[in-house]
Amino acid sequence: MIELRRATTDDADWLVELYTADDVDPFLSPRNPRTREAMLERLAVDPEDGGVMLIVVDGARAGAMSFDRTSKPNRIAHLGALAVHPDFRGRRIADEAARIFQRHLIFDLGYHRLEMACYGFNERAIAHAERAGWVREGVKRKAYNLRGEWQDAVQFAVVREDLDSST
Repeated sequence: MIELRRATTDDADWLVELYTADDVDPFLSPRNPRTREAMLERLAVDPEDGGVMLIVVDGARAGAMSFDRTSKPNRIAHLGALAVHPDFRGRRIADEAARIFQRHLIFDLGYHRLEMACYGFNERAIAHAERAGWVREGVKRKAYNLRGEWQDAVQFAVVREDLDSST
C-alpha cells in the first residue's frame, strides 16, 4: 500500500542520502537540499507554503517529493524533487504516489493548479509525468544552467478540472 506523509526532522538524513545518490542527484534541481542543514531548513517550511512528502510503501520509506506554493491568490503550487529509492524502483510507485499527491493538494489543500518541470534530457521523468496524468504545456528552451550547460525544461501542469474528470 502506498501512502504519503509529511517528512519530519527524523527523515532528514535519509532524504539527504536519497537526494545525493549518484543516480538521483544529476536529475534534481540544484535548489534541492543536499546537506543535513539545508534539509532541516527545508523541512521547517510552513506546511501551508510547501514541504517534503515521503512516499511510504507498506510502512517503509520508499521515496520523496516536494511542493512549494507559488501563488496564494491563484492557488498554484510547484512540485518537484521526486526521487524513489532503488529498492522500490520499477514498480510504478512514483506514478501512483504522484496521483495521490495531486489529489491531496487539489482536493484537501485547495490548490487549483499544480505545475512542474523536468530537464529535457530526463526521458524517465517525462514518461512518468505523462503516465501520472500531467498535461504537457511546452518547453522552456535553454532555461536552466546545469553544471555549466544550458538545459531545456519540459513544462507540465494539472488543474482541478483534469482531476474532476478522471476516475
